[in-house]
Amino acid sequence: MRFDRPGTPLVHTARDFPAPGPGELLLEVAACGVCRTDLHVADGEIAATYPRVPGHEIVGRVVAIGSEVSGIKPGDRMGVPWLGSTCGRCRYCLGGHENLCDFPSFTGATRDGGYGTHVLADARYCLRIPERFEDVEAAPLLCAGLIGYRALEMAGEGESVALYGFGAAAHIIAQVAIWQGRRVHALTRPGDTKTQAFARSLGCAWAGGSDVSPPEEVDAAIIFAAAGELVPQALRAVRKGGRVVCAGIHMSDIPSFPYADLWGERAILSVANLTRADGKAFFEVAERVPVRTTVTPYPLAHANEALDDLRAGRLEGAAVLVP
Repeated sequence: MRFDRPGTPLVHTARDFPAPGPGELLLEVAACGVCRTDLHVADGEIAATYPRVPGHEIVGRVVAIGSEVSGIKPGDRMGVPWLGSTCGRCRYCLGGHENLCDFPSFTGATRDGGYGTHVLADARYCLRIPERFEDVEAAPLLCAGLIGYRALEMAGEGESVALYGFGAAAHIIAQVAIWQGRRVHALTRPGDTKTQAFARSLGCAWAGGSDVSPPEEVDAAIIFAAAGELVPQALRAVRKGGRVVCAGIHMSDIPSFPYADLWGERAILSVANLTRADGKAFFEVAERVPVRTTVTPYPLAHANEALDDLRAGRLEGAAVLVP
């Protein structure tokens, strides 16, 4: 399923896959999560190239291996995340910040992703997935989980955290934060009592609409929704010295706000992509928690329906395509 250009639905297409080149794997896709970033690719809101097969939460099995690949054999199950490759030479790669690479590729945005039966991937950036996770439940871990985990790490070690937007990422990271002993407050679209009940069922201490404040000052807020107007609201919810972490790759413009809302050594941070180290650390934690993903499977041919349901907020947890 492919986007020919921004602003158009996915179209079904058939093609032959080439043999993997040096350093590459050809994987047969078992499951691919549907991420809000895929909507940004659909809408032309991020730097993607077209035509493009989206999807960057890929669980697949190796069917062919290119030269210069070691330690991987046919049949191995691998995860393919958002970060498709990096240059390995820029100041960020050399400084341990490959997520900020000047010359990266991104799965499902600048290289074809997992909305298909097969995918080519750079073997160096594929991740091993713990056996305890089935294919469909593992797929959302590869972005919603990984980016959420990086955002939680950037939020610091505070005892209370507010999550704005309780979708795929928040429902995973809420479990991790609660396992760590934190109090989690979930903020959803106003009036979305179903999602609020879902958040409480996972152990959140409080759940309500984003039009109100949490019942206590929080140490940190993580914004998963792509709504810039939530940033000033989150700033007013965090204590002095607290952090507001913007966890999406795209967000609408942030409205102006009084300096007093930022004063008191509050901070606003963004999360950019992920590193392979994030993947290793997160999967170790996810296995220990253990994280349980709530998923709605869709046949690959119904990918447009899955995107529509995600856009409309009709999903509980995550959507996953199954070829």
